Amino acid sequence: MGKDNNRKKQKVVKEESLEIGMLFKSEFTDEQLERYFNKGTIHPSEKPEMPPQVLWVGDCTIATFGNFSASTGKAKSKKTFNVSAMVAAAIKNGTVLNYKATMPEGKRKIFYFDTEQSRYHCHKVLGRILKLSGQPIDIDSDMITFVGLREYTPSLRLSLIDYALRKSSGYGLVIIDGLRDLMYDINNAKEATDVITMLMAWTSLYNLHIHCVLHLNKNDNNTRGHIGTELENKAETVLVISKNKQTPDISEVRPMHMRDKEFSSFAFHIDENAMPVLEDGYHVTVVKKKEEPLTSLPDETHKEILEKLFDEKQPTSYKELVAEMGDYYAAAGYKRGVNGVKNLLQILTNKNIITRSQNGYDFHPDYLNHVFHNDEDEV
Repeated sequence: MGKDNNRKKQKVVKEESLEIGMLFKSEFTDEQLERYFNKGTIHPSEKPEMPPQVLWVGDCTIATFGNFSASTGKAKSKKTFNVSAMVAAAIKNGTVLNYKATMPEGKRKIFYFDTEQSRYHCHKVLGRILKLSGQPIDIDSDMITFVGLREYTPSLRLSLIDYALRKSSGYGLVIIDGLRDLMYDINNAKEATDVITMLMAWTSLYNLHIHCVLHLNKNDNNTRGHIGTELENKAETVLVISKNKQTPDISEVRPMHMRDKEFSSFAFHIDENAMPVLEDGYHVTVVKKKEEPLTSLPDETHKEILEKLFDEKQPTSYKELVAEMGDYYAAAGYKRGVNGVKNLLQILTNKNIITRSQNGYDFHPDYLNHVFHNDEDEV
């Protein structure tokens, strides 16, 4: 009986390994296509179970199994302190800061992958998590496995995370502190899609939740690169951690994007023991800064972004051109709404900087000269 169970387990692991491998193939046999088509077909007679909700802020769900979420913020905003509190809540199966966790039996273990910090600093983060969760800080805990991936290449980091998930059991929460470091080029659309697809595959195949950490752009409040755009589109929850402008020692946590109802923002500070402590009675007032239109950008910025777009793509329809421009400007840190992109495109086409040809749209950089320094062109 034991041998049969082992064989079944090995078969499942092998199938899951093949499943992940399929993500990066471009050609498939009919047998493979039939298998994946059948697996993806949804029947009215099905009764899929609602995925377990595992993390909350107040009564607002921020994490469920089968999904991924993210914390984002600028450098030194205390993102890792915030994630430490989240992980400690999961270990306790209780509340830390404003995070409340209920991890189901058999899925209470946690993987923490750090791609940025040295072994010394990773050890400090692990100690903080154990202390916050009430665990001994000098004894190995079977509740959390902390892995430093700083010295590895992006492809090896991805493979190591995949290997750990394939070979392990009982894990319900996975932290990837440094999502950007799983790819070589943060603005590469294919790489970004591949990484996000891996996150979705892992959460689905292994029935767990992944929480990632990604930086915001230095010059604005957008997540970085194509990976940031994909993350916002696919994540269950995106949290923003930022320094309070009046009191920089205080960090604020607010929802950027949530599928569930949004929680009320809260704040914390770091005490003399280097532990995050909730700011009781503190109310975060969020004032959204009005974004400058794309037409306020200098000509050189437009030229750089549009040359990259038209070097890599040749949109054949107006709808495709608007979508691609939105993605490329967002990847460069200038995420704007569809109307803002259309307004910019109207000026570019009126001045023959972008023209329509038989094969699609073309870009003429030589015509882009002091175009957006004329008041009558401002939108």
